[in-house]
Amino acid sequence: MTKVKKEKIDEEEAAEPAGGAAGTERSYQELIAHLNPIAQPLASRKLSKKLYKCVKKAAKVKNIRRGVKEVQKFINKGEKGIVVLAGDTLPIDVYCHLPVMCEDRSLPYAYIPSKVDLGSSAGSKRPTCVILIKPHQDYQDAYNECFQEVAGLPKPL
Repeated sequence: MTKVKKEKIDEEEAAEPAGGAAGTERSYQELIAHLNPIAQPLASRKLSKKLYKCVKKAAKVKNIRRGVKEVQKFINKGEKGIVVLAGDTLPIDVYCHLPVMCEDRSLPYAYIPSKVDLGSSAGSKRPTCVILIKPHQDYQDAYNECFQEVAGLPKPL
C-alpha cells in the first residue's frame, strides 16, 4: 500500500466518531426512540438482556428459528417456544401478522429494541427481526425464567 493511501485511511479512521460502525454501543433509551408503533409488549432493559443471553445459549446448540419465513412456518407446525421480535423493523408489514399468530397458539412473545443486537446475539452478522427460542436442557433455567417474564407481560388491546 502506498504511503498516500495509508495516510488517507488513517485520516478516515480518525474522523470517524468513537464506536463507529463496528461495535457501536447505543443506550436502551436511544434504541427505544426508534421503535415501531406496534412494538407492544416491550421487554424492559433487564428482560432484554436475559433474552439476548437466552438466544445466545440457544444458538450455541442450534435450537433457534431465525427470520420471518422460518418462524412463521414452525409456528404453523405447532412448535413451542418464546418469540422475540425486533421493535425497530421497517416496514412493519413484514412481520405484523406474527403477534396474532402467537396469541392464537398461546405462545409468549416480546419486542426488544434492536434487530442488530438480536442478530448478533444469535451469532449472525446480519440483523434479524424475529427469532423463536425453543426449549432445551442445556439452558432450561434461563429459558424458564425468560418464559415466565415474557408470559407475564401485558398484551396489547
